[in-house]
Amino acid sequence: MRSFGLAEFMFILEAARWTLALSLLAFVGGSVVGLAVALARTSESRWAQAGAGLFIQVFQGTPLLLQLFLIFFGAPVLGFDINPWVAAGAALILNSGAFLGEIWRGCIQAVPRGQWEAAEALSLSYVNRMRDVVLPQAWRIAVPPTVGYGVQIIKGTSLAAIIGFTEITRAGQIINNATFQPLLVFSAVAAIYFALCWPLSLLAARMERRQAAATAR
Repeated sequence: MRSFGLAEFMFILEAARWTLALSLLAFVGGSVVGLAVALARTSESRWAQAGAGLFIQVFQGTPLLLQLFLIFFGAPVLGFDINPWVAAGAALILNSGAFLGEIWRGCIQAVPRGQWEAAEALSLSYVNRMRDVVLPQAWRIAVPPTVGYGVQIIKGTSLAAIIGFTEITRAGQIINNATFQPLLVFSAVAAIYFALCWPLSLLAARMERRQAAATAR
């Protein structure tokens, strides 16, 4: 048994790169899935709306931890060889896609109805209407909550420790098992998460204030 010191802290800090990598993967992949879900939810097809709604209900209505377990332990049962990186990435992408899709659906529907009607009056197709009129305006509304949700993605990566993915939390568990100093170890873990999430929280709040001020004008 050894004491918690600089070397142990650096081991945890170095694991932050995997937390950031997993967060980036979840955000980029979740953005692709989320955009598809948001467009399906606001499309003219009832089948697309129903499918996207079911996807959202499943992934918002079940814990992320359970989704990780189902992918990591379920894939081998179906004959797929899967490692913790792939399982964590897949679960976080699908989960993030459901939440981002619902956030962006609200932003799309927040675009004034007059803009939709003007695009329809110009006989624009659904694709052109969304690409040229609706989505550019919805994007300005969506940026603050999207940045804010990035904080939730970073914190959500901590659950990947359960399936053996070595990110900040898992590194903390390893060091705690060697030092038996949980207060020091997990205080350091919390400090690293705070350092990663706090700037994003400040940025999201600043964007919201700026958007509110622009709307007030």
